[in-house]
Amino acid sequence: MKKLDCMNTITKTGIISVIRADNVNRAVELGKAVAEGGIKAIEVAFTVPKAHHALEKLYGIFEHSDILLGAGTVMDSETARIAILSGAEFIVCPHINIETIKLCNRYQKVIIPGAMTVTEVVNAMEAGGDIIKLFPSSVFGPKGVKAILGPLPYAPLVPTGGVNLENVKEWIRAGAVAVGVGGEITRVARKGNYKKVAETAQAFINKIKEVREEKNCC
Repeated sequence: MKKLDCMNTITKTGIISVIRADNVNRAVELGKAVAEGGIKAIEVAFTVPKAHHALEKLYGIFEHSDILLGAGTVMDSETARIAILSGAEFIVCPHINIETIKLCNRYQKVIIPGAMTVTEVVNAMEAGGDIIKLFPSSVFGPKGVKAILGPLPYAPLVPTGGVNLENVKEWIRAGAVAVGVGGEITRVARKGNYKKVAETAQAFINKIKEVREEKNCC
């Protein structure tokens, strides 16, 4: 998938599902469940043991679909390259790592570095970040997004942390181009309830669609 198409997939759907699990098989099942719920961008965190194997398996499942696979909690360029070779089309970092950004731009993959302050957001954009992960966004809430967009109205922010079904509309209203959501979708799978994971994913999709329609009609 071309880089521009990947960015459009993330911003159009408005949500990245962050997959964290204690083994490869569980990560794959979670990935399948959130995709069933309508989420198009799936981020496999590299805190998952042998996360690249989970990416490879998901790539085999979704290779000929419109599902976009990515890797998260990527700390360095070496890990980023492993993820890309395993099928990742976007890379998410909790920080700004210049070598990782360079590598992703070299391979024309979407790079989403993490930032928290106005200075960090500017640094991330100047370094070549395509979308900026506002992290940990739970520290300041939706008002923090709006505050950062005051001096930086063009910043493509994706808050991650603290996003749930009760407040997801607030994040989008505040100006986020998308949100990153992990446990709020996937934690129900601890009892093997993958159907509930899909239903929760669909609920997030519906709420994001609703708030965007509200914004367009006003």
